Amino acid sequence: CSACSRAIVSASVYDDFLERLRARVARITVGPVEDPANYMGPVINQRSMETIQNYIEIGRKDGQLIAGGGRAPGEGYFLEPTVFAGIEPESRVFQEEIFGPVLGVTKARDFEHALELANATEYGLTGALYSRNPEKIRAAVDRFFVGNLYINRKCTGAMVGAHPFGGFNMSGTDSKAGGPDYLLLFTQPKSIAEKVG
Repeated sequence: CSACSRAIVSASVYDDFLERLRARVARITVGPVEDPANYMGPVINQRSMETIQNYIEIGRKDGQLIAGGGRAPGEGYFLEPTVFAGIEPESRVFQEEIFGPVLGVTKARDFEHALELANATEYGLTGALYSRNPEKIRAAVDRFFVGNLYINRKCTGAMVGAHPFGGFNMSGTDSKAGGPDYLLLFTQPKSIAEKVG
């Protein structure tokens, strides 16, 4: 649920990022998880695969396909990792949770624009920032509205009990599994009014 489905990249590194991304995606092997040579397994079921394929069709209309876009070889619900460049913030690929191996890449003018775009969705489970600039890191900590912010690392991999996990807005209850505020989800607050006499 916290897999990256959007990459918002500053214009100054956008083209280089796309080339590196394309090369990295080309090395991803897809197939049965029992084979350790495979990096990525199937999606969960037929319905999920069809939903993801619908997003791929949206991406074909809204952006430029730079990797994947089809079924991966083999019997089962295997999809190629798919990347679209030039995805605009209005696209459903940018705005919605896909839950599949689809990445939309959006160009930002600069860091401030990237942060504005990152917050321009109703979801807020996880986000990641890659930067060597301490001021930009502090700005993201203060102004990137996600429940889990990863700095200079991938946006998945929280460990319950060590890294409380939960999202903002439509991505959760704003509490953190593994954190003390999560316990409140197991309570039932009640307001009582009684007229006496």
